[in-house]
Amino acid sequence: MTIITDERCTTYHSPGHPERPFRVAGTVKQLKAQMKIKVDWAKPEAAPLEKVLRAHTKNHYQRLGEPHDFDGDTAYHEGIREHALRGAGGALKALELAKAGKPHFSLLRPPGHHATKERAMGFCYLGSVAIAALEAKAAGAKRVVVFDFDVHHGNGTEDILAKRDGLAFFSIHQHPAYPGTGTKSFDNCHNYTVRPGLPREDYRKTAEKAVADLKAFKPDVVIASAGFDAYAGDPLCNQKLSADDFRWYGKTLAGLGVPLANAMEGGYSDDLPDLVTAYLEGLLGK
Repeated sequence: MTIITDERCTTYHSPGHPERPFRVAGTVKQLKAQMKIKVDWAKPEAAPLEKVLRAHTKNHYQRLGEPHDFDGDTAYHEGIREHALRGAGGALKALELAKAGKPHFSLLRPPGHHATKERAMGFCYLGSVAIAALEAKAAGAKRVVVFDFDVHHGNGTEDILAKRDGLAFFSIHQHPAYPGTGTKSFDNCHNYTVRPGLPREDYRKTAEKAVADLKAFKPDVVIASAGFDAYAGDPLCNQKLSADDFRWYGKTLAGLGVPLANAMEGGYSDDLPDLVTAYLEGLLGK
């Protein structure tokens, strides 16, 4: 199992903000201490500008270098554009490993799935997974799927990928919840909403429906926006999933039989390292 990470992504933070360095640092610490999974470590390269600009406007890219906060949740940090470029580079590295049939996980921050073509929002600055999906298509894949199981709707990924031929977006997420989008499916964007406090078994049924529909699309590449905030102990939403459910996600997606790229989105509980580990075990069929 190759873990794509970079300690530089733990060097910025806003006091009290849920998107904190522990998300990566705590998970790296646990993965180094555990013995069940043999881990190799890799560092991402910054995503090339030409690949970023497939997903985002030049104005947006330039705005990331301006020292002003983007919104109340999404602060400017010194070097945040470079952190976001490495995050996108991690998703591109994940795609490369997926094509080579090598299990992996991109463990970086910031997350990316709320960043639209023209706006940083929701702790996200660049749409890392969307950038990887567009790269997969440009490299010759015919049918590329992004599967987003973060508890919040990936509005940015949807904004970037909507109505593009050969690409499809599948998202299971809570509604109502931030950012308030994703209530309907349209064209190549397939949205599955769950209400707050849904029984775990019912949530799983919705996820199974989403996976079945994904299979029907017959993708040749799948890219997972792996969010862990539908966990029962997460402070930002109201779902009831356990570590076993994230193990199921990993095992199910790996079982699709096509290249699977994996990149972390949300997940804000103190138990995040356990949840990521469970997902990795699922990827390995454990």
